[in-house]
Amino acid sequence: MADDDDDLVTRARSAVSERAELPGMSLLEHLEELRRRLIHSAIYIVVAFFVAYYFHERIYAAMQKPITFALAKHHLPTQLIIHNPIDGFNMYLKISFMGGCILAAPFVLYQVWLFISPGLYKNEKKYVTPFMAATVTLFLGGAYFGYRWVFPGSLDFLFAYSHEFRPLIEVNEYTDLFLTVILGLGITFELPIVVLFLSLFGIVSPKFLWKNIRYAVLIIFIIAAIITPTPDPLTMFVFAAPLLALYLISIGVSFMVHPARRRKLREEAS
Repeated sequence: MADDDDDLVTRARSAVSERAELPGMSLLEHLEELRRRLIHSAIYIVVAFFVAYYFHERIYAAMQKPITFALAKHHLPTQLIIHNPIDGFNMYLKISFMGGCILAAPFVLYQVWLFISPGLYKNEKKYVTPFMAATVTLFLGGAYFGYRWVFPGSLDFLFAYSHEFRPLIEVNEYTDLFLTVILGLGITFELPIVVLFLSLFGIVSPKFLWKNIRYAVLIIFIIAAIITPTPDPLTMFVFAAPLLALYLISIGVSFMVHPARRRKLREEAS
């Protein structure tokens, strides 16, 4: 019994020493820190918006490639249409804003990390570089997956299915469809990062994730059905397959960072 008490005291002292460097902050100080991080994030987004707007024609040219290729393949006119003179300007503003958000994302994420880092252990703060790299890589990987394979394949299917009609594609409608698919896949590829944070704070566990995998599969296919622009099961499966793989990876991530495992590692090291 005495040995157990000594072990508890040792672990308590270890936890206190790990958090000794964390400054005590009141609610107002937390709100002030949140305000500062939000202001910094807004500044980054505004600056990135103007940078993206400088390249808005190049951004639109890259966005237009999938639809141009699909229309040309089916021997259809490749020029998109607008209903009034302001549509083109609004479209450029929209893609510049989204491009600016993507460009500023690493800096905004760093502000998020700065806000939550005071609540982490000293040895957990070393994860900032892997966190940033993984977040950006997963988002870009999801966006590229959609841009390179999913979106062109969906357009080809849709035009082949409705070959008896002549499409009049409005530029803003196409832009919304493009952003829904590309950004939707980029965001859904962040699943391991979301699970990492939930596991880091003990909200979910690897056992919970594995036990509820059947519900996760159902939710993933529902998300794929919402994001996919075509109703065919093949395209929906193409959306869902990488998400299922990411969910399995997330279970491994949860196992590595869950508080129970971290406590076990600290006990083995002591």
